[in-house]
Amino acid sequence: MKLEDASKILIKFLRYPDHGSFGKYGYDVYLPHLLITYFRKKGLSASEPEKKLQEVSPIFYAAGWELCRRGILRPGINKYGAQATDSGNAGDGYSITPFGQKWLQEAGHDDFIPTEPERFAEMLAPYAGKFGSAFHERAQEAIRCYGAHAYLACCAMCGAATESIILTIAIEKENDEKEVLKKYLSANGRRHIENILIGKASKPLQDDYRTYSTLLKYWRDEAAHGKASNIKDNEAYTSLALLLRLAMFINDNWKELVKNTI
Repeated sequence: MKLEDASKILIKFLRYPDHGSFGKYGYDVYLPHLLITYFRKKGLSASEPEKKLQEVSPIFYAAGWELCRRGILRPGINKYGAQATDSGNAGDGYSITPFGQKWLQEAGHDDFIPTEPERFAEMLAPYAGKFGSAFHERAQEAIRCYGAHAYLACCAMCGAATESIILTIAIEKENDEKEVLKKYLSANGRRHIENILIGKASKPLQDDYRTYSTLLKYWRDEAAHGKASNIKDNEAYTSLALLLRLAMFINDNWKELVKNTI
């Protein structure tokens, strides 16, 4: 079991808490009781849940802390004077924050996509080395923003990660980083870089590139401007999917894109 797996289970607990026949004391979530109830429903015999709990508790404690770090949970009792336990105060008991209550009421797409840096990093691993640290950093920021429901920021970071990709391959193609960066920083810089990248590529290759990049560019610009925006969950979710697909497309067609010099 990985961190994301434990996080999905824990988020489901938060939306549909079930402590079974056990109490939760003064906490919104008393992790051992949730997990024992969960394992019993999975069909484990009476003595097995305690053993299983010891086995998986480290990753669930990490998942609980990750949700604390994201502001969804906090350690401790849910109000002054509520019943506390030594075990709860040592890390077994959590309460849902006001932000967490709002977050849990919103769309649950991020229960089912790789919103944790560990799993997303695995998906990016084949591309991070090729596209560089700037791409990797912005892609990680995008997934963290999505996890926090900061959808505008997510789209902005997806667009920035896209530009890191096309800059990297344009520099590789031209073999002149200084000149490529000069064009990038000029008026209509992104268009100049895309012309380097696909200006003389085959029509199917150009069409495929635009399929993945057009919405990313649009939402990146929409997010970066000061006017009000309608970017919500769906746009941010699609941006993440398109970013990953663009990285795969560029990686798969690297040789052909690099050889098509203008």
